[in-house]
Amino acid sequence: MARNKFDVDEELESTFDWNQLKRMVGYLRPFKSKIIFTVFLMLLASGATLTGPYLIKTAIDDKIPNGDTGGLVLLAGFYLAAITVTGLCLKYRIRMMSQIGQSVILQLRKDLFSHLQTLSFSYYDSRPHGKILVRVVNYVNSLSDLLSNGIINVITDLFSVLVIIGFMLAIDVKMTLAAMAGFPFLIGFIFFIKTAQRKAWQQLSNKQSNMNAYIHESLNGIKVTQAFAREEENEQIFQEVSNSYRSAWMKGVKIQFLLWPVIENISVITVSFVYVTGIFWLNGSVTAGELVAFVGYIWMFWQPLANIGNFYNAIINAMAYLERIFETIDEEPTIQNAPNAGILPIVRGEVKFDNVVFGYEGEKNILEHVNFTVKPGDTIALVGATGSGKTTIVNLISRFYDTKSGSVKVDGTDIKTVTLSSLRSQMGVMLQDPFIFSGSIMDNIRYGRLDATDEEVIAASKAVQAHSFISEMEGGYETEVNERGTRLSSGQRQLISFARALLADPKILILDEATSSIDTETEIALQKGLEQLLEGRTSFIIAHRLSTIQNATRIFFIDGGRIIEQGTHDELMKKGGAYSKLYLSQRRALQVG
Repeated sequence: MARNKFDVDEELESTFDWNQLKRMVGYLRPFKSKIIFTVFLMLLASGATLTGPYLIKTAIDDKIPNGDTGGLVLLAGFYLAAITVTGLCLKYRIRMMSQIGQSVILQLRKDLFSHLQTLSFSYYDSRPHGKILVRVVNYVNSLSDLLSNGIINVITDLFSVLVIIGFMLAIDVKMTLAAMAGFPFLIGFIFFIKTAQRKAWQQLSNKQSNMNAYIHESLNGIKVTQAFAREEENEQIFQEVSNSYRSAWMKGVKIQFLLWPVIENISVITVSFVYVTGIFWLNGSVTAGELVAFVGYIWMFWQPLANIGNFYNAIINAMAYLERIFETIDEEPTIQNAPNAGILPIVRGEVKFDNVVFGYEGEKNILEHVNFTVKPGDTIALVGATGSGKTTIVNLISRFYDTKSGSVKVDGTDIKTVTLSSLRSQMGVMLQDPFIFSGSIMDNIRYGRLDATDEEVIAASKAVQAHSFISEMEGGYETEVNERGTRLSSGQRQLISFARALLADPKILILDEATSSIDTETEIALQKGLEQLLEGRTSFIIAHRLSTIQNATRIFFIDGGRIIEQGTHDELMKKGGAYSKLYLSQRRALQVG
């Protein structure tokens, strides 16, 4: 999984996909009526603004030469009214489009986060979490201005351009043609830079993703960093990642801001040309007022064109982010409900592996033709060397991954034929490194069963020997714990996870090295709680400390992806095989210690 590194760039789309843009516009449909009204107001504002040069023309050519003071006051009143209408419309546009834009951002982020909840473990196995996080936060935020202002502005600006051309043609056709002489050069330049600009912003999104991934990885591993005094090396790596981002940013900005000076230069040259030709024609059919008004319209003509050019820039930039956002939303979970998946009834707890073969994509098989049947209420211990396939077996029971061949059945039902929620809701999984969420201890224990009462939470905690240390904390069960439970010891986190599993009351329980961080004294006290936890339910226990699994109904010794021995503790000890040798070596090590 080479791409699961912070410094590996993601693949880029080779062509501009307008469907991505159409898809984003689809998020605006629920606000169609508000958008139409806002467009109407902006067209009204644009029309009011465009009357300005015409009013000035009338004042210069008619009112001033004739000494019509009343007419000038009336024109000034019209001009003031036009400015007022424009200001009010702009105020409403900013408020309404900000609300619409943020509503779209909210929905887009919600869709992205909701879909991430459904993606399979394999998706997260192959990507740094920082690269996923940057899509939900930074990339979505980058679309805010485009949604809040860009789309409405470009509609208004297109309308303004057409109206301005109409005013200009009404004044003088030849000067209009002269004023638009630079337009083909602008269009040619836009097409000339578009490919380079698109690639530059794609590279920028990659470097931003890489930097975010490294920051996320570094913060998660800060304890290891400081323990091994790796601060200087990490700073050097961060400097390299940051420099790559800076270089990509500067390249993107350099190309992006080529457009604005080109438009400015073309507009200045055009105005100069019109002044020259206008003075030449001034003694003819063009009056001084018409020339002043015409030049005013020229400046107005190039301003919306500059805005449209900026909108085009924003579209190019946004596409680099939209590709990543919709790529994530379109990612199909590798583990999902079958088209006709049914609801798994309340299970008794029988689990059967029928000739199961499993391996990660492109890698050697981890399990080879595994067969076993577990009766309801049995406690199965999985023993073997690291990497032998123990955790893979329990992951397949919860259908976190799917088999390559063979089947996993619960109460005779292939788990691929039932919904994931109906399967997993009847299972409890406790990992070697239990995850504690930020919030109260009470909320963490209640995580798997939100309707549990406080009394039930406390009873579960007492059963697993967690009540005493929780009661001694400053807030008891309402004590706030940090993300990942950093203020708790490893053993305390595991005891809270035990209470969480007991409270959820699963029919099938999986304990993956669940007591590895608990001291021997607490573990002895925990045995009664474990007996209560295991009673009446099918359980799978992965343990390196073999003293904790002697009472298991059966022990499976896994080696090379196969079950090479199985039986009770006494049966396997009498057999004198791999399990017996491992158990005796552990006991000797404890005695020596």
